[in-house]
Amino acid sequence: MKIETEHHDGTSDATPGGYEGQRRPGELIFGAVMFLGSLFLVFSAWGIENTFGPNGLSSPRAIPLATTIVMAIAAGVILFKDARLPRVTGETVMKDILPVNVIILAVMLVAYGVALKPIGFLPTSAVFLIIAIKLLARRRWGWTLLVSLGSLILIWIVFRIVFTVLIPAGIVPEAEVIQMFRSLFQGAP
Repeated sequence: MKIETEHHDGTSDATPGGYEGQRRPGELIFGAVMFLGSLFLVFSAWGIENTFGPNGLSSPRAIPLATTIVMAIAAGVILFKDARLPRVTGETVMKDILPVNVIILAVMLVAYGVALKPIGFLPTSAVFLIIAIKLLARRRWGWTLLVSLGSLILIWIVFRIVFTVLIPAGIVPEAEVIQMFRSLFQGAP
């Protein structure tokens, strides 16, 4: 079977895992992480105590424990099967499985989560959207800024004004800005 590395355009093929009878780069490491993560969840579920009596089928830990045991068994079977398969030649993790843009966006999402509360929704989201859209769309700065900031304003209006969802204000005096607009529309001095 000839491996066509140039056909990976983001669409899925019909064979789960990519190629029948072969293991793609990174698949074994991912399987091991899933198996170890499942074992950790089994251990965590085992620690759920029933304060009302003995642990049985109706105890608080029964469903989480059963679910995580099934996860661990399934991950173990997949890991065992993957370990026995030969690795696909002609593919690399960085080119075909986890390109640089995916890594950059994953790091940006973590940074977004960390910066959201201290800096606030508006500036953090603006920076995130501008960088992400510029990186992924590769369009001119005018278009990038228009789409990013236009989307942000629309999201802010829908969630903050219409649905009154409290979002982290951070460094932006959001409450004062909202009050100023309310005063303008109500005709108050």
